[in-house]
Amino acid sequence: MTETLTLATRGSDLALTQAETVRDALSTRKREVDIRRVETRGDRIPDEMIHRLGRTGAFVRALDEKVLAGDADLAVHSLKDVPTEGMDDMVVAGVPERAPSGDVLVHPEGSALDDLPAGAVVGTGSLRRTAQIKAARPDLDVEPIRGNVDTRVEKLLAPGLQAEHERRLIASGEAAALTAEGGEEVSEDDTGSDGPDGDTDASFERSVEEWFDSLSELERSAMERSVDVEYDALVMAEAGLRRSGLYDDGRTTRLPREEFVPAAGQGAIAVTATDPDTIEAIRSAIDHPRTRVAATVERTVLAELNGGCIAPIGVSALVQGEHVHTRVRVLSTDGTEEVEGTRDLPIRDHAGAAESFAADLADRGAADLIAEARETVDSAASGDEEGNPDE
Repeated sequence: MTETLTLATRGSDLALTQAETVRDALSTRKREVDIRRVETRGDRIPDEMIHRLGRTGAFVRALDEKVLAGDADLAVHSLKDVPTEGMDDMVVAGVPERAPSGDVLVHPEGSALDDLPAGAVVGTGSLRRTAQIKAARPDLDVEPIRGNVDTRVEKLLAPGLQAEHERRLIASGEAAALTAEGGEEVSEDDTGSDGPDGDTDASFERSVEEWFDSLSELERSAMERSVDVEYDALVMAEAGLRRSGLYDDGRTTRLPREEFVPAAGQGAIAVTATDPDTIEAIRSAIDHPRTRVAATVERTVLAELNGGCIAPIGVSALVQGEHVHTRVRVLSTDGTEEVEGTRDLPIRDHAGAAESFAADLADRGAADLIAEARETVDSAASGDEEGNPDE
């Protein structure tokens, strides 16, 4: 007899991709896995930054409640979204092998962070990334951005693509025709502006239709998007871009991990369950020991520091033989102050050693920075316009 398990997941493209990976790993000749989409609180408030959706778990609890109610057997999450506390009724049964865990800069022309001009607008939905950008480049303008991975990239590309489309319409004479029908007047300056690579608009080798046909599906969607903020670049997780099929070598540059220390659990997936047999099936099929050790160290440090999603904390752990090389960076929300440290923790007692490392960082001033960040977020959530709604 074939067993059927129901897997709860969010409905975004990235979440479904992660869920399908877990489904494929768990499915056997005697076990089928059905995917069930669930709307979460985070999905219902699309215009808020993460830290204003609640302390933690805005994208997690609704899925786990389906498991607790018996409406699903397991749930799939991005591990960095899973709270480090309040999960006593659930078990993280499996942590598959991790994708690349670092951050990247996404720029339409592939420029690096150091190449951005002063005043360039960089978008992020994370307090941690905001503080790290400000620490590295205080001359940049960091603006919040929200949405799924493809939505964010579309917001970045939209203004440039729309401007390029306008230039080509002008060069072809279509813009003038539209103007004659009642549109805005097209000036001589518009018709004589330089096109790509220094060419004049009149020298475009492809027609407007041919150019449009050459665009990717993402670029075509971006053409239709109206944006309130024009971003010059974005800072995003490499794993999310890769899993969404949107990683583009021509647009992305890896950021140095020494400065841009990732969030705890970034790039990893968590599979939660409650039933002992389901837990064992998940653990044996998909759990990756090195990833679990690294994730345990990162989440232990985060829990010990009591930072949750309300403070700029980066924690990165990498298993290296008998040790877990761990780097932590805690910043003020404006990036002007920080407490950081690197330590090789013994793998035989990685959780205990992580607690000790975090306690040392707290004593060195990390606890004070986290307390200040908490006050800033609480102020913003209560409607104080001087708060920092950057997550």
